[in-house]
Amino acid sequence: MLTVGDPFPPFDLAAVTGWDEPTLSRVRSADLAGRWLVVFFWPMDFTSVCPTEVYGFDRAAPELSRLDTAVLGVSIDSAHVHLAWRRHHPHLRHLSIPLASDIKRELVTATGTFDRATGVALRATFVVDPGGTIRYVSVHDLGTGRNVDEVVRTVAALQSGGPTPCGWQPGDALADPTDLADSADPTSPTGSASPTATVGPAGSDTAPGLEHGGAAPTWEPARTR
Repeated sequence: MLTVGDPFPPFDLAAVTGWDEPTLSRVRSADLAGRWLVVFFWPMDFTSVCPTEVYGFDRAAPELSRLDTAVLGVSIDSAHVHLAWRRHHPHLRHLSIPLASDIKRELVTATGTFDRATGVALRATFVVDPGGTIRYVSVHDLGTGRNVDEVVRTVAALQSGGPTPCGWQPGDALADPTDLADSADPTSPTGSASPTATVGPAGSDTAPGLEHGGAAPTWEPARTR
């Protein structure tokens, strides 16, 4: 899988775009050159978790636009399936972001995000700088949705011009690289934090989050943009 410092692969993909009436079009990396770019992959259309993420990234698109950052969603579904999904799902009828089709599996293969066990893309997110270099990457299990607010925060942090401490938010002070004072937890008897680990439920032998006909998101779409 590609990681921080690698160049993001060029692409030329069929896509669905359009706010009021979704239509078939194309999206090319050359057309997005010179801007920051968030590319998020999802496993499959007409599933339960994926529309919540597409809707979430679309809601964040205006804030990312203020950071001069374009957003592109990609899955291995055909553009015609994307088109039917947008027309069918009430929360996806009005979107400002393009939904691209990587039906030949070229981009998922080039980025290393193709899950061969299930034949779909993992929930991977890339932040690419204006020079085409990957500056952030994350990947989630198929059944675990992403936190879009954290992606927006990370883009702002990367653009801040300096080191950002844990939990940094736009407007906060940057970290002082000359301040090497001991940052150990003073409340711990040993002077350092004592992390604990928790174990989640045992996994199953089926891929979660890919079931068809799942419940729609509970929120209501924005009435105005």
